[in-house]
Parts: sequence; structure tokens; C-alpha cells
Amino acid sequence: MSEKYFPYAADAEESLSAEELQVLQRQYEREGSQVRVQTKFNYAWGLVKSSKKSEQQMGVYLMHEIYSEHNERKRECLYYLGIGYYKMGEYADARVYIERLLALEPDNKQAKCLRKLIDDRVSRDGMIGLAVSGGAIALLGIAAAAFFRRSK
Repeated sequence: MSEKYFPYAADAEESLSAEELQVLQRQYEREGSQVRVQTKFNYAWGLVKSSKKSEQQMGVYLMHEIYSEHNERKRECLYYLGIGYYKMGEYADARVYIERLLALEPDNKQAKCLRKLIDDRVSRDGMIGLAVSGGAIALLGIAAAAFFRRSK
């Protein structure tokens, strides 16, 4: 679904440009071992929003670090962990983090929209999986029938 249908979960569909992500990366690297939590968060946010799985994975890793080290950022981290896992196709993990956020903030529109996106994707992927499985079973049946006809 697009932002038109889920405006509060637009982060799930949008990415930063390579140049924008590079700005965040340079700032993160410049601060080195003394990196500020905001700088780390900004870089993790940009990585999570990426269209590249390896960058999404790094963003999720950094979000986990922030989540465990900075109580004041837990709410934001829960949301972006949900986004990261959603974008990587790890819907069960995405749902875990969104449910944690909704437990803290039951009326959070971003989290509700993201949960709907996750549910829709799982449902759609499940239907696709059933169709593929059904097709494979039909092909096996046809092949088996042809084999038995030949052997008669």
C-alpha cells in the first residue's frame, strides 16, 4: 500500500537518497567513539528507511543498541524497529515491536497504520504462498498422472 492509504506509516515506504544517507553517515563517523545519541539515531533512522537490506540490517542493529541504552528513546526505537523488520520482510519481528509500542501508546496512529501494513502484507503473502503451493501440487499431480499413463 502507498502513503496515500497509510499516511502515518509513510516511513515504511519511503527511503532517503544516497546523498542524504551519506550526510548522516559522515556525521556518525565524525563523532566516532563519542557519538551522540541523536546522531546515532539519525543514522539508524536513515539506514532503516533504506531500500537496501544490508543497510536496513545495520539500522536495526543500531536501533537495538539505542533501545537498550537510552530509555528516553524507547518509543521511537520501537517504531523504527517495527519499520526495519517490516522492510526486511521479517513480519513477525515487526509485529512484536509494534505491539510493544501499542501497549505503551494504544492510540498511536503511526503504530496502528504500521500494524495494518504488516497484517496486509502477511495476508497477501499468505495468499500468494497458497497459490504457489496449489500450483506446485497441481503440477505434481499432472506429472504423476503422465508417469502412470506411460507405465501402463
